[in-house]
Amino acid sequence: MNNLLEITAVDLLIGQRQLLQQVGLTIGPSEILTIIGPNGAGKTTLIRVALGLLQPTSGKVVRKADISIGYMPQRLHIDPTFPLTVRRFLSMVGANQQEKIAPGLREVGAEQVIDSPLQNLSGGEMQRVLLARALLRSPDLLVLDEPVQGVDVHGQMELYQLITNIREQRQCAVMMVSHDLHLVMAATDRVLCLNQHICCSGTPESVTNHPAYLELFGPQAVKNLAIYSHDQTHRHDSCGDCCKGGNCAG
Repeated sequence: MNNLLEITAVDLLIGQRQLLQQVGLTIGPSEILTIIGPNGAGKTTLIRVALGLLQPTSGKVVRKADISIGYMPQRLHIDPTFPLTVRRFLSMVGANQQEKIAPGLREVGAEQVIDSPLQNLSGGEMQRVLLARALLRSPDLLVLDEPVQGVDVHGQMELYQLITNIREQRQCAVMMVSHDLHLVMAATDRVLCLNQHICCSGTPESVTNHPAYLELFGPQAVKNLAIYSHDQTHRHDSCGDCCKGGNCAG
């Protein structure tokens, strides 16, 4: 099996509600696959099926033998009265992971919060800590459910760039869920548009021109995408504009 994950013709019915219908996908080594769709489309449900946390009503889910998966949940609820530092939280992954905690936080740019209480973290800091936790398992496949949840737009773009860097450095595959294609445009290889069933899939550019995408998100979504569909190696100057070759647009 060359692919890390193969999902074939999956249906999921809970009670009288059809959550997934004939869904199929594959993800290969070092690939970034982004699942987009409106609220209630079944994105998180599909992630749980992929991880084996939910069993499909029909269809097949095959994970490569001995695959290591790192999972970053959409949100984490922490009792505000429970004293738990970042170091202690990450140590719960396993006793043999202790030596990886500081380097892991450094990799995601959050080494400064290692002894901070989880309750005191900002939204961006919490997402980086959760990402570090997923990386402690040295995953072949990194599964990220709304990895920029609760982060402002600037922080979101930084996190997506960080995810791209992690893929390049670790050569791991990434499967992530997002609401907005325009923010992940430059940080994904392939897009799957989900609304209980697969509406369309392909490169970001091909999905944005698909009638099903336009029907779900409207023409304005394509207009917004034009801002973000630029070179992945860009950087922004002090004016906030994209510049190349060291020339500031301002």
